[in-house]
Amino acid sequence: MNIDDLIDASANHKQDPDASFIASSQWAQGRTVYGGLSAAMLYAAARPYVASDRVMRANSINFVGPLLSDAPFQITIEIVREGKNVSQIMARALQNGKTCVVSQICFGLGRHSKVKVESDDTHDMPLPKKGKFIPQIPKVTPKFLKNIDLAIISGGIPFTGRKTSHYHGWMRLKQAPKAISDAHIISLIDAWPPTLLQMMKWPAPASTVSWNLEFIHPHRKIEPTDWFAYKSETRQAADGYGHTEANIWDAHGELIAISRQTVAIFD
Repeated sequence: MNIDDLIDASANHKQDPDASFIASSQWAQGRTVYGGLSAAMLYAAARPYVASDRVMRANSINFVGPLLSDAPFQITIEIVREGKNVSQIMARALQNGKTCVVSQICFGLGRHSKVKVESDDTHDMPLPKKGKFIPQIPKVTPKFLKNIDLAIISGGIPFTGRKTSHYHGWMRLKQAPKAISDAHIISLIDAWPPTLLQMMKWPAPASTVSWNLEFIHPHRKIEPTDWFAYKSETRQAADGYGHTEANIWDAHGELIAISRQTVAIFD
């Protein structure tokens, strides 16, 4: 199943809450489902439970345990609170009776306000002509990267002993979706390797523990073939954990999302 199939299936959760889902190994990250895809599916499942004029403002995702690829899992949705302006939804992915991924999503209604501050976060990276990043190395390169174009501008390939701990570049889905939704953008933002892996000289496991996303509205229409600019910086790393922050811009240079991650490394 391609990403549209998986997102569309998740979006039918309200009609069939007991449905099971399977993400094939082509979306694997080691033995687990690629985290960006599982988070995108949870968002897609939650979206129909909220009025369409309430857009995602924030999404807090915790990867509690492994969500295995090529194995069925279920999604549960809980409406934590439905207020006048804001809806709080809890989505969970469960496999074999165990919670694997938890996502708490804040949907907010746009309101008239006299307060307005324009974002001045910009970048000067030229649009790429094609993806250029990590070669497919068996048992090293995650399989899910076959579905995503990454074009690195600055930062190093994982496990090359670099002194840098950042990534600047561009990303998009190799197979353009029918239309770009917030679910597709979620699936892309997590595609970059942890910034700390480039500092290692040998392959070693690493995994995201928690991931916090903030989506910025309003923004202009995004086309399915558009590239997204990405800049991620390591704020601090010690004791086997790293903390990163990233900005995501559309193809026109408009800031559309902010991402923060806590990553565990096992070097």
